[in-house]
Amino acid sequence: MASAFSHALVALALGRALPRCFMTRSVVWLGMICSIVPDVDVISFSFGIRYGDLWGHRGLTHSLFFAGLLSMGLVALWYRHEPARMRAGLWIYFFLCTASHGGLDAMTDGGLGVAFFSPFDTERYFFTVRPVAVSPIGIGEFFTPDAIRVLASEATWIWLPTLTALLIARALQRWRFGQSAVERSRAD
Repeated sequence: MASAFSHALVALALGRALPRCFMTRSVVWLGMICSIVPDVDVISFSFGIRYGDLWGHRGLTHSLFFAGLLSMGLVALWYRHEPARMRAGLWIYFFLCTASHGGLDAMTDGGLGVAFFSPFDTERYFFTVRPVAVSPIGIGEFFTPDAIRVLASEATWIWLPTLTALLIARALQRWRFGQSAVERSRAD
């Protein structure tokens, strides 16, 4: 798995790249939490559930189905009184944040793969290119000398591309806003 730091960074960047009309600080924080939630499945080890089982690590909670359900639940619970367009936008944001978790994990060089289509298909998948060093499971295991290697890998393959994409998105937003301002002034 990628570290919680990288999962949260992707959600933060996504929240900052999207239109600001509904991307409040609390929405972005909730998106960051969504990006980390799939790893709640590690508690299954305590109950004797094996890694490769439906409820095991990188199983159901890493699926697109789970991302959709979690997003729907959050929007229904906290944003049900918002306009439909805003609810749809929030659902898409929370879905992308949650689904990004499996995407990042499928780029790592360890584990059994990600059950993207669980519970309908429990096959585990990796991406063809897997440059990200797998992060150890558990906080205690993460803070070892190997953590520097993991973080360097994530900085190269996740943080740098994510921040570059964010800067490009923000520049395009500014350019588009500038173009709209010019068009409005011409219309006046």
